[in-house]
Amino acid sequence: MSFINLIYIRIVCCLILKINKFQKIFKKDNKLDIIARIKESIVEKKHILITGCSTGIGLYIAKELHANKNYEVYATCRSQKDVDELQKQGIFSCKLDLDDSESIKSGLDKVLEKSGGKLDVLFNNGAYGQAGAVEDLSQKALKDQFQTNVFGTIELTNLVMKIFRKQNSGRVIFNSSVLGFAAMLYRGAYNASKYAIEGFADTMRQEVMGSGISVILIEPGPIRSKFRQTAHKKFLEHIDMENSFHKNTYVQALKRLESKEDTPFTLGEDAVYEVFLKAIESENPKARYMVTKPTFIFWYLKKILPVWVLDKLLFKAGQ
Repeated sequence: MSFINLIYIRIVCCLILKINKFQKIFKKDNKLDIIARIKESIVEKKHILITGCSTGIGLYIAKELHANKNYEVYATCRSQKDVDELQKQGIFSCKLDLDDSESIKSGLDKVLEKSGGKLDVLFNNGAYGQAGAVEDLSQKALKDQFQTNVFGTIELTNLVMKIFRKQNSGRVIFNSSVLGFAAMLYRGAYNASKYAIEGFADTMRQEVMGSGISVILIEPGPIRSKFRQTAHKKFLEHIDMENSFHKNTYVQALKRLESKEDTPFTLGEDAVYEVFLKAIESENPKARYMVTKPTFIFWYLKKILPVWVLDKLLFKAGQ
């Protein structure tokens, strides 16, 4: 056999091996994987900035998005310790304290440096609940509550809006609450802060009409998180329980804040994540996404019941 024939046979054998390998790749079991990989390479990732990622809803959503190859998540926290913990898990994180204008600006600058100046979604999640009767709330307690939940949140939103305006696209998502439209007793500061956020969101939604920008509210009811622990800490910090008319009631309220048992209708953070995905992926997102049965119930009851009847129901629900 000539040398040329040997080379020819070798080439043919190599081609047969390549063809067999190629056919295996395109077997039915592998087709979906290949299509998925092609889509991943074509679909541009969404860049998502989240505030309040130390615990609870923010932390859960940041982790879920990080695990999804369709998203680039920028998880921000007030505490450097929490930032370090997220970074250890491979999640981009930086410090952004809603109580500090410089921190808000520097935190956003770091995110934009990482993202190449692009943002698709701002999730305003950072907030806490100040418990206590309205008559026991000091000016400092109210200022602190509104600085985090409202003033800092809107300050960050306005900075991000400049980016969205240039892009002619973007989604501002506010994590509100059932207490943003249905007030319950001993939660006055938090109620008012969420009512304010709903007012800003409803106004902005009109101001961005036709711009390619969407403004969305997520309204959870009771969600399993560390919300009560923070509320307990803030209560002790700001409320003079011993000299309050509501002292006896506060004793029971503190027991609830200290309890680790779920309240009725409590859901996990995954319930919020499900509607969050709808809010960022829907072609025409809703103005409001409600989470948990109490939110739906009180939304409709507020529309049909006389105020005095609704007040009695909210009084019972809030105890």
